[in-house]
Amino acid sequence: MNETETQEPRPPERRPEERLDLLQRRLARFAAARGWEPYHTPKNLAVALSVEAAELVEIFQWLTPEQSAKVMEKPESAHRVADEVADVLAYLLQFCEVLGVDVLDALAAKIERNELRFPVTGGPTPNRHSSE
Repeated sequence: MNETETQEPRPPERRPEERLDLLQRRLARFAAARGWEPYHTPKNLAVALSVEAAELVEIFQWLTPEQSAKVMEKPESAHRVADEVADVLAYLLQFCEVLGVDVLDALAAKIERNELRFPVTGGPTPNRHSSE
């Protein structure tokens, strides 16, 4: 860490949305301190996000469903998963920052639309997924 960056405290009393905002601003400062803003276009960030998501998928690629459910039990694979999740979230937050998307508002709105689109009907519908 250099003199233009300061380590942000993470007090436990902060609400999750406050922590998310702090992390998003920290990522912006990290990129600015290195002169990376010209490269942080929506297209480049979307591509980077896709690459990082693919790296997360790669961890699970040849695992059985049972093996994938236990991936966090082994420290080595748990560390890899956590690292890739962090990379995906970092690029998503940077993407949202560049485009002015409030990630929590967008998620809340999407959940509300899905609740209307897929009302509870009394039981699970095994042959239909939210992607349909």
